[in-house]
Amino acid sequence: MWLFLAFLMVPLIEIALFIQVGGLIGLWPTLAVVVLTAIIGTWLVRAQGQVAMNNLRRSFSDLQDPSEPLAHGAMILVSGVLLLTPGFFTDAVGFALLAPPVRKAVFHWARQRVHVTRFQMGPETQGPVRRDPTAARGPGDVIDGEFTEIPKEKTPNHPGSGWTRH
Repeated sequence: MWLFLAFLMVPLIEIALFIQVGGLIGLWPTLAVVVLTAIIGTWLVRAQGQVAMNNLRRSFSDLQDPSEPLAHGAMILVSGVLLLTPGFFTDAVGFALLAPPVRKAVFHWARQRVHVTRFQMGPETQGPVRRDPTAARGPGDVIDGEFTEIPKEKTPNHPGSGWTRH
């Protein structure tokens, strides 16, 4: 129901804002503002996206919980979509999501409502140890198998279609 209301209300808000702003400053300045916000927003999304990627890489290399950098990256992506969508309301929400304090507040709000049942990094430390039979074996293990020697020269196995050289 909430999604339906959002899809209904956002275009209505945008149309109302276009009428109001267009009546105040005119058609061409209104269109110029929309294009300018898309250009500035794209530049800011790219810069914030690089920061988010660096934070994500750092969390992976330090073996820390990557959920916050991933959430920031997702919010930056949504911000980019909103900034490229023509409109004043979507631009305002998109620019707000580019601000790190707003993203942090949204993340903490969402974190209180999402319940993670299990999160694990590294090898399992509790419970029975289950070995993967396809995992790497030790140096003393022998693997029996068959092989076929492949000739060094490539020979076609069909007469050719005329479209390729053999």
